[in-house]
Amino acid sequence: MKAHFLLMAAAVLTAAAALSQVSSKPPSTAPSSTAQQLATLLTANGLKADVSFLASDLLEGRDTPSRGLDIAAEYIAAQYRRAGLEPVGDDGYFQTATFVGVTPNTDGLEFTLDASGATVKANTASIALQEPVALNLDHAAVVKVAMEDQAAIDALTPEAVRGKVLVLEPSAPSSGAQPAAGAARGGRGGRGGAGIATALASKLQPAAIVLFAAPGGRGGGRGGNGARLREASTMTAASVAILSISDPAIRAALDAAAASTISAHIAAPSVVTSKVRNVVGLLRGSDQVLKDTYVLITAHYDHLGIRDNGTPDHIFNGANDDGSGTASVIEIANALAALPTRPRRSIVFMTQFGEEKGDLGSRYYAQHPIFPLAKTIVDVNLEQVGRTDDLEGPRVGAFNLTGFDYTDLPAVFRRAGEQTGIQVIKHEKNSDAYFTRSDNAAFAEAGVPATTLSVAYDFPDYHKAGDEWPKLDYENMAKVDRTVALAALDIANNPQAPKWDASNPKTERFVKAREAAK
Repeated sequence: MKAHFLLMAAAVLTAAAALSQVSSKPPSTAPSSTAQQLATLLTANGLKADVSFLASDLLEGRDTPSRGLDIAAEYIAAQYRRAGLEPVGDDGYFQTATFVGVTPNTDGLEFTLDASGATVKANTASIALQEPVALNLDHAAVVKVAMEDQAAIDALTPEAVRGKVLVLEPSAPSSGAQPAAGAARGGRGGRGGAGIATALASKLQPAAIVLFAAPGGRGGGRGGNGARLREASTMTAASVAILSISDPAIRAALDAAAASTISAHIAAPSVVTSKVRNVVGLLRGSDQVLKDTYVLITAHYDHLGIRDNGTPDHIFNGANDDGSGTASVIEIANALAALPTRPRRSIVFMTQFGEEKGDLGSRYYAQHPIFPLAKTIVDVNLEQVGRTDDLEGPRVGAFNLTGFDYTDLPAVFRRAGEQTGIQVIKHEKNSDAYFTRSDNAAFAEAGVPATTLSVAYDFPDYHKAGDEWPKLDYENMAKVDRTVALAALDIANNPQAPKWDASNPKTERFVKAREAAK
């Protein structure tokens, strides 16, 4: 019995030892393609987890600035930490910026025009304070110039306008005047009349600048008297009040008079300073030379916050715009960091603040880059990649690129799409029109080849409280993001960097900016 027991024990020990040897070896798996690996690493459920948190009521619509935006930033940083990305900001994963919120004070607001012996007082509801600087004017002289007349604007001097009110009027369509630089550009990042006025305020220092709409127009700037966000370092004591006025009586009196004066009162605005943050992580490249060149993958993580919209739901959750892009940046970073081989170039993952307030975060980075823009070879910006219920019809298995004909990027995405079953489409109407309407514009203006990728340009609930996380198509979103990940690897491993199409006249200023950056 004892001998039998010993024999059995020896057999068990031998089997255990053999089993231990087997279990200590890594399991043998058949090699799989990168696309197959990404299908395992980048999932619909992972995206759903991210968006459902970022677009939850807890974050109160992620306004810039707000507590909800700060919570979102911490969440994104935690996901970068989980992926093992390198922190490259001035505070861990955060690139911090100081912005000043300037809220107009319309108490006692007045604007009066004296022209040819007649006095006309503006309806205060028609006045939008583009730059709400305290102002007290008593019969200040007026200098008028057509906003689109570049020659007339160039002829203005500080001596001619100092202490006076500079009135910028749209030229009549038949005037033949050449447009002023930037006058025709639109979109959230466009300059328009307010941009021209800001540039002239700095150069000429008039007492104030007034913008007028053409007959039937909508005004010369953003409109409204909500808070304006400004980078603190750009605030100066010599700021100039800029007003947009749509009162037709004022416009008619001004047009009819050979000479006129303006009296106005604007109370000092309220000013609040806030810290806001871009969230930036680095997947460092493996090539000794190419690792010092950078592929940017970006999205904005802010939205519209809480607004009185006449319904019980006041939270604008921004699930598709742009919780979907933010979640995509997170999950693409996780997936690419988990692959066994690092890309040759470095990949920078960044989510920006303040896109809804005028591309503030991307423009801040372009002015204060962590990595040299001359060595940043591309920006792939992700926006509205979750909803497939486009107002033009269902959009499944496809995505759009803005500025489709501006660069050689479409070919890269097409190659990636062949592996994932996703089509890359040029929207004939919106491809160019939307190029300046997202964060890619800031990088393009700095010379970096850039595009924004989206699934639906226009969808139900755009900029409404109903943009909530259950409405996204996460399976389609995962396929789109795997396509983006494959394209990013293609770009990062290719010794040839993406290029602007210099033969396209619409890229001229971007090509010049690229050359200037080198």
